[in-house]
Amino acid sequence: MTNKATKARCGRRQRQRPGPASGFAMLPWLLLGLGSLSNLVRGETPNPWLGGAGLFVFNSLYIYVVFRAFHPVARRSRSTGWALAGMAVLTFGLGAAYGGSWLLFFPLFGLACGTVLRGRALALVGAPLTAAVAVIAAVHDGWGAVAVAYGTAISMLVTAAILALSETVVQLRATRQELARSAVEEERLRFSRDLHDLLGHTLSVIVVKSEAARRLAPRDMDAALGQITDIESVGRQALTEIREAVTGYRDTSLSNELDRARSALTAAGIEPVVRQSGPPPGPRAEALLGWVVRECVTNAVRHSGANRCEITVDGAPERIRLVIADDGRGVRSGPADEVGTYFAGTGLTGLTERLAVAGGSLEAGPVGSAGRGFRVTAVLPVATETEPQTEPETETETERTA
Repeated sequence: MTNKATKARCGRRQRQRPGPASGFAMLPWLLLGLGSLSNLVRGETPNPWLGGAGLFVFNSLYIYVVFRAFHPVARRSRSTGWALAGMAVLTFGLGAAYGGSWLLFFPLFGLACGTVLRGRALALVGAPLTAAVAVIAAVHDGWGAVAVAYGTAISMLVTAAILALSETVVQLRATRQELARSAVEEERLRFSRDLHDLLGHTLSVIVVKSEAARRLAPRDMDAALGQITDIESVGRQALTEIREAVTGYRDTSLSNELDRARSALTAAGIEPVVRQSGPPPGPRAEALLGWVVRECVTNAVRHSGANRCEITVDGAPERIRLVIADDGRGVRSGPADEVGTYFAGTGLTGLTERLAVAGGSLEAGPVGSAGRGFRVTAVLPVATETEPQTEPETETETERTA
């Protein structure tokens, strides 16, 4: 199905879907006043000019009230309340004066009350109104007052219930659309973070290794070919990760990222030092900490100008702590001769949000008062793991210096 056909189909569905109610739905009920109008035309009503004026004003106020009732602000305004009060005076005046078909204005007035009043206000008005209608109708129509009083009460209650339900449906529809928009925005943000983390690191490694191959080629072709082989491997791995990111099934591994970090830092002329202690982290912490290592190593290679970068993973029964520190000038935003300036870029901001969702934290900033070096500290609670952790083992520390 083409895009045009899909859009046309969605458009037809939108047109077929009923929209919110309006005052036009309440206009046909004015036909209840045809009996009174007929009495006026046939001259069966005393003081016909007074009755005609009352009929005209009542209908005008009814139209005014029911149309304003479908706008929340207008419905709660004082003018709507005064119009409803004017309708009450006219309804009781005409009904008490003429009786007969004029009593049908009470159910009409109940409809108007049902469009405006909600909750406690409806109960406070409904009970006294029904009792008063029953008394006036009983004077003119005896037992027929039961039908008039019942019609007044039921018209008011049913109208209020239907309109309240309609308003709830409209609100639920708007909420559903807002949730759908939020889900799209969240997925778009997740995908942009993944692409940033994937491509930022991979392209940085490729650039660094390409520069190393160019420098080595004139004097050591075998070493240069080794760097080119690494570039090919990194490129193939990046293609795989991008495919996995697009399909939504991509994950990363801390151990793999540590190996890549050693390779990338060494190619950039930065001495890597990796220390691991305590039990291995669970799958969720592996993925999150792997992203932290990837982003920080990318920043170190691209921005730091460091000679040494230390990565420390410290596992404990209650939390897992990752510290990445270098002795360079930090993730810079200032001029090239300015030392110690840094900023939390898109990658660090995204990582902070990811760790916060998992109950962890991420802090980044310069090392010491002199502003030399940059340190990132990520902490994750073990309680966030989806799989049970093994018992803490005897702490071992391995240090590899390339």
